[in-house]
Amino acid sequence: MKKQVFYLVLFFTPIIGVAQTGISGQVKADYVPFSNYVRPIDSVKTDSKSNFKRIQGALEIPLSLTMIEENKPKFWSLYLQGSYAAMENKYYDEKLFPTKLMNAQVGVKHIRPIGGKWSIMATLSVGVYTDMEQITIDDVLLQGGVLFIKNFKPNLAFGFGPVLTNAFGVPMVLPGIYLNWETQGALHFKVVFPEGAEIGYRFAPNFDLKAVVELDGMTAEITKDGKSKLLGYQQIIAGIRPQFTLGENWIFELTAGSTLTRSFQTNDRKISDIFKEKDMANPRFTTTFYGAAALKWKF
Repeated sequence: MKKQVFYLVLFFTPIIGVAQTGISGQVKADYVPFSNYVRPIDSVKTDSKSNFKRIQGALEIPLSLTMIEENKPKFWSLYLQGSYAAMENKYYDEKLFPTKLMNAQVGVKHIRPIGGKWSIMATLSVGVYTDMEQITIDDVLLQGGVLFIKNFKPNLAFGFGPVLTNAFGVPMVLPGIYLNWETQGALHFKVVFPEGAEIGYRFAPNFDLKAVVELDGMTAEITKDGKSKLLGYQQIIAGIRPQFTLGENWIFELTAGSTLTRSFQTNDRKISDIFKEKDMANPRFTTTFYGAAALKWKF
């Protein structure tokens, strides 16, 4: 099950979004201090330890916006996303984990109504997913998807559709799922699948305090035993997040909490390997502190 969740994050998260009338984006830095490596063969906590430091950025630029069919948007945009992570690994007898990871992609997104409460969202992107040791054509991954979305209410939308990727060598189609459910009162919550959930209280027009649970990760194409493989990093965090609204266009967030799980996994770039259960658990780390700061904007 953990493997399937990781692929949902890898392939579906870049698709999630709604039409924006202006430029939007964010810069985020997060930090996980050293925690102990848990040996997968016997689940023993070792003296080996690793940390995780990352900076992320995202930008979406509208290309065109037309209101059609009951004042609903027909929308094209260009989006850019990138993240760079550095790890320090101490007291290992052999090299098990990378010291750097970089993910960067550029893509286009299209949203338009198709009748009633239904709309369609289509994306196509190309990106580089690497451990920075050697960047080759194998590090370039293509992703695309088409989701059919039903807006049951202004605050509740569900979508499904095919997602195309060449991450496993040959192009293949995976099922995509999208869920966005949120409320806007003083006591409010938000659920976005597969990214996470939050519940918060608005103490003032410019200050919210939230409890959050989030799933995210990074991936890289690596060469191991002479073969091209996918290395995935996954973490689930829980924490408290004060959010400050700065004027009409800016939001600043701080997050403090812990890692519920943090692990690596390596898989062959074969279709059959997606749902194959391993005989041994994935390498993981003990629970530790998690901290992050993010600046968001929308014009």
